[in-house]
Amino acid sequence: MNSELINVFDYIEREKGIKRDVLIRAVESSLLSASRKSLGAAQNPSVNIDSETGDIKVFEEAIIVEEATGLSEISIKDAKKIDVKAKIGGTILVEITPKNFGRIAAQTAKQVIIQKIREAEKEIIFNDFKDRQGDIITGIVRRFEKGSIIVDLGKTEAAIPYREQVQGEHYQPGSRIQGYVLAVEDSSRFPEIIISRTHPGFVKRLFELEVPEISDGIVVIKAIAREAGARTKIAVYSQDEKVDSVGACVGMRGDRVKNIVRELGGEKIDIVRWDPEIAVFVKNALSPAKLKDVKVREKEQTVEVFVNDDQLSLAIGKKGQNARLTSKLTGWKIDINRDLGLPDEADLAEIDKKTKKQSSPHPVSELKGVGEKMTTQLTEAGYITILDIANSKEEELAKVPGVAQKKAETLIEFAKSFMLNLNSEKK
Repeated sequence: MNSELINVFDYIEREKGIKRDVLIRAVESSLLSASRKSLGAAQNPSVNIDSETGDIKVFEEAIIVEEATGLSEISIKDAKKIDVKAKIGGTILVEITPKNFGRIAAQTAKQVIIQKIREAEKEIIFNDFKDRQGDIITGIVRRFEKGSIIVDLGKTEAAIPYREQVQGEHYQPGSRIQGYVLAVEDSSRFPEIIISRTHPGFVKRLFELEVPEISDGIVVIKAIAREAGARTKIAVYSQDEKVDSVGACVGMRGDRVKNIVRELGGEKIDIVRWDPEIAVFVKNALSPAKLKDVKVREKEQTVEVFVNDDQLSLAIGKKGQNARLTSKLTGWKIDINRDLGLPDEADLAEIDKKTKKQSSPHPVSELKGVGEKMTTQLTEAGYITILDIANSKEEELAKVPGVAQKKAETLIEFAKSFMLNLNSEKK
């Protein structure tokens, strides 16, 4: 038994990575519990396994006295036989190994070793995979259970729940599959590893692996929005003006992004240039739609976009997807409207040049919706002509007493329409 036990300890330490002293302590503890009945009246027993020989002995701590009269006592004479340095009042370990202890030891050691192997394997697997949370992992599809795909990772298995699967993707047992490690949970039997193919982090990690400029920190992924299986928008920014962030992600002849699209089963990817100016960022994100005008409402965290009729469906996207993903990407509400054909700043300047040659400036009192009281308030605030109103900013005009945000919007729209109509009449 002794030599066999040492051989088992050696094998487990070498093959399973469980240290010998850990195994020995566990067997000692279990042996003590398993042999309580055999130890009779022993008050404070302990089990010791020799790590070199495998010998198993049971000891009790005894108090050294002149003459032993009670339990857990030993005479100084007997104590000196064990340890010549023994002194009265001290303690010494006395062997009390039962006769049938070998059989108990064999059964207990086997059970403990099996249990310890399971615990160690579980701990090793958990430690290996907990640090991989948020990373990409590759495995082999083994089977399907209650809607989940069970993936063989070599040391253990992982699951891709139905909610984390891309609709339309189909796999067969034996197929290679990649996924994003969403969670690693320490369950009672084995660590439960959850993989996702729908998480935006999956696309982010694919770009980090495929684009060296991202892994090197030159190009930064600022935001990502995804509708798995359909389309992803990813916003990137270059910290080096010599490096084009979008070009780096696309790669030569589109090779880099093609590899990612292939892994995602043909999912469309829009690589967007990030910009600190929200109006510019939204314009980039809604590409390829061409925008006529963009208005930013800071308080409402809303960006109002105006497009021509032929660009409206493109800007909104199929079932609103383009607008929806842009909103997720930017973090702002996106409101897409038909352009009413109102002149912009450049148009107003041109109209003003033409009308000045033919008539005197039109006072603000001529504007629809402006009464006597409001005329006074607008004039006092510096808005003398209708052109002043047309050229104003909503947030500034709304500061005029009696002119709220909605009224400011209406007045500017009326003013622009007035100038546009005036220009048409003079042609």
